[in-house]
Amino acid sequence: MSAPTQIACMLVNIIDASVGHIVTTLPADNVYELGFSPLGSFAITWQRPSKDDAGDAVKNLKVWRVHTENSASDERSIVGKFVQKSQTGWNLQYTFDERFCARVVTNEVQVYESGDLTKVWNKLRAEGVTDFAVSPGENHAIAVFIPERKGQPAAVKVFNVPHFQNPVSQKNFFKGDKVQLKWNNHGTALIVLAQTDVDKSGRSYYGETTMYFLSASGGFDSRIDLDKEGPIHDVSWSPNSKSFAVVYGYMPAKTTLFDSRADKVHNFPLGPRNTVLFSPHGRFVLVAGFGNLAGQMDIYDLEKDNAKICTIEASNASVCEWSPDGKHILTATTSPRLRVDNGIRIWHAGGGLMYNEDLNELYHVCWRPQSAETHPLEDNPFSPTPTPHESALKYLGTVKTPSKPAGAYRPPGARGQVTPLAFRREDEGGAAYVREGISNFSNTINGFGKPRRREVPGAEPANQSTPLPPGAAPGGGVSLTPGASEDGEKLSKAAAKNKKKREAKKAKEAAEKEAGVNSLTADTGGMYLGQRSSARSPERRGAEAQSHGHQRSRSRPHMSVPNTDGKPTSDGRQRARSRSATGRSRHRGDTNSSTQAPPVQNGVAKPSNALPILKKSVQPSPVKPSISVPPPPTEPPELQVTSPTTPGGGSGSSQDKKIRGLLKKIRAIDDLKMRLAGGEKLEDTQVKKVQTEDSVRKELAGLGWHG
Repeated sequence: MSAPTQIACMLVNIIDASVGHIVTTLPADNVYELGFSPLGSFAITWQRPSKDDAGDAVKNLKVWRVHTENSASDERSIVGKFVQKSQTGWNLQYTFDERFCARVVTNEVQVYESGDLTKVWNKLRAEGVTDFAVSPGENHAIAVFIPERKGQPAAVKVFNVPHFQNPVSQKNFFKGDKVQLKWNNHGTALIVLAQTDVDKSGRSYYGETTMYFLSASGGFDSRIDLDKEGPIHDVSWSPNSKSFAVVYGYMPAKTTLFDSRADKVHNFPLGPRNTVLFSPHGRFVLVAGFGNLAGQMDIYDLEKDNAKICTIEASNASVCEWSPDGKHILTATTSPRLRVDNGIRIWHAGGGLMYNEDLNELYHVCWRPQSAETHPLEDNPFSPTPTPHESALKYLGTVKTPSKPAGAYRPPGARGQVTPLAFRREDEGGAAYVREGISNFSNTINGFGKPRRREVPGAEPANQSTPLPPGAAPGGGVSLTPGASEDGEKLSKAAAKNKKKREAKKAKEAAEKEAGVNSLTADTGGMYLGQRSSARSPERRGAEAQSHGHQRSRSRPHMSVPNTDGKPTSDGRQRARSRSATGRSRHRGDTNSSTQAPPVQNGVAKPSNALPILKKSVQPSPVKPSISVPPPPTEPPELQVTSPTTPGGGSGSSQDKKIRGLLKKIRAIDDLKMRLAGGEKLEDTQVKKVQTEDSVRKELAGLGWHG
């Protein structure tokens, strides 16, 4: 008996599809679901739940007997009635020979004899059972699912009918709020697809999926480990019960073929796929991507070394089924999922379109159930090629072939270039997608991006192998220096230029720091820096002091330095050294500091082994910078900057401040000229600033500065 073809408001007509005659009429209103038993002897209807006048629930699940021999009466007798509130799992489950049927209620599965549903034939007691599946094989068996409860793991148990005392096979596992129980056609093995409502690891919004394999005899059970991270999209048994296929992983998904012992046999190419279907004879397998994917269908021939036959473009398809003869594929777009472009299309397994029909609103479509044994498959099902229907030819005539393949949008600057590996899909040679926790950060994202490392000034480098404390983000939000090339990759032009500037700045600061140390050594004769001076004569020290006198500042408070007689004199007064321009900009607030003279014993200064101690003076005095001549460094920097000597007056006068401001402008102009010489394009305001160099230098000359 075929599936229903018409559902009216007040009754259901069952039609014999072979002749088109009405077989029977079921007087049932508000029918939302309709099903048949395996041999077509019974029809089951589910109506919307309601209550009678007394306030009791109406028995909305009804089982009708369909009599094909005697059609004297249009109304058929009702075999049984039940109250079924939930639409999920509403139908009864029958054995292959329709001898028994079963339904789940609270804490038990009730088994009935199909011809008499007025009393329960047997009960399978299972505390907390929520789902079950009857084996389609000749061996009558029932698999039940019990979710996690009070800290106990979830369980799937297989029982033989009617021996419900002890299970013949059992598998316990965690992370199972709901399952899909998939028997093979022979009823010898069961696949359990378990899913959680919430993924506690935070990797997915849609929960976590795992898969288990159980044999009906209890001789083998295991968890099926998949080698690609991500959800399990679909799993399907082959009609011969010798293999099954799984589509899993983040897009592009992976499709793998397993044998009857859950061992991997073959991996199909990666792609945006989420559906797998075997043909009725088990020779062909269809791997497709529907829903929010493009609707491409790949056909493979399992008897020809899993060779790919073709790819079919079936966009917006919501229905996909193999025909009973195993050579055609039905696709359809139905309402209410899509209310536009509704219609039916039939494709040949070789890739050609055979039939097309557009409809205003299409709710459901399916093939008439027939056994594959009545349609044996030829050795070469693609020869001869069938002739397409005229509707298919008309449709193909209206389809426009794109002039060039459409792809992802590329900005103008990236057009005509090869896509970097970091932005390619995995099936196009890119890096594998690894999705980290939603609330966490990863060192690398999709194979690109630089690792983020936390750098604390003055602290020792962190050990990368040390695990982070719970809740800590890797890197601490501090990224590496932009333009760094730790992995040896080639820097861009702008990054190389910025790196060169940073190196020049570091070299300049190192040179100025060394120049300051040498200046301090020259001013103090080496005593303040811990140099050994006791071996020198007082006359030699005096000569050195006179030779370096031009580098001393005359604006600092005088400090007494012993002469050859051991008495302090005005000629031996130690003066504070001047600071460089960089040092003055960094420590502008330390102008009141002075150095402490070393202790004197018997007229000779005692050498010190430590750096001088800086103390703040009570009375501040202005600082007059002087020219410091740095010695040539070991590695000469690219830039050498010295601070000019300001003429007359202290640093606090308005004239000195004006000179310093003008010198700052000169340095900025020199920097802009260097950038312009390097080929960089300057802004209009920067060009105008360079043009003011002559006027700034004239103003400096007017103030008495000649540099």
